[in-house]
Amino acid sequence: MKIYEMKRAPNPRRVRMFMAEKGILDKVEFVQLDLSQGENLTPEFAEKNPMKKVPVLELDEGTCISETMAICRYFEEVYPEHPLLGRDALEKAKVEQWLRWLEFFFFMPTGMCFQHTSGVFKDRMNPIPEWGEECRKGVEKFFHFLDKHLEGRQYIVGDTFTAADINALCTIDFNKVNKIGIQPDQTNLQAWYDRVSQRESAKV
Repeated sequence: MKIYEMKRAPNPRRVRMFMAEKGILDKVEFVQLDLSQGENLTPEFAEKNPMKKVPVLELDEGTCISETMAICRYFEEVYPEHPLLGRDALEKAKVEQWLRWLEFFFFMPTGMCFQHTSGVFKDRMNPIPEWGEECRKGVEKFFHFLDKHLEGRQYIVGDTFTAADINALCTIDFNKVNKIGIQPDQTNLQAWYDRVSQRESAKV
């Protein structure tokens, strides 16, 4: 198997952390693409993912799977040991709920803030700085939401580390490019961040 990625991008890191928690990083070959140079925009890569985004998992028989959580779902089904998407019906539903909240209200505005205020991709999109700044407000609001939720909790869902923790950690770390971080009064969030950052998977 191969995974096409750009190592410093947040979505590939989410997949690598998921795989590291399951101990399966050695099951794939990682192929690096430079998004800043448009290596994801070639016709060859578009054959693997018509959305031209990373990561992409290519199976040995040639099937390609795009989208971060779709790839994680594949690995969860093939390597079910140490489940990261929930252990029973209720926990699976709660993890899914949080994954959607994190995606729509945290990760997506984080990306929009970066894309519309940094100018990195101005050669292939029309940045709207005002929209980027509006997204920044949403990101900052979600930091507060997470801090409140984590009061008295070790993890985001239940009593175990899940994909929700992975997605939240990667989003917080990526927000360094937006100059958004955990505030001094967000002590619950800081304590959680310090705990999960110590996991081996956080170093990938």
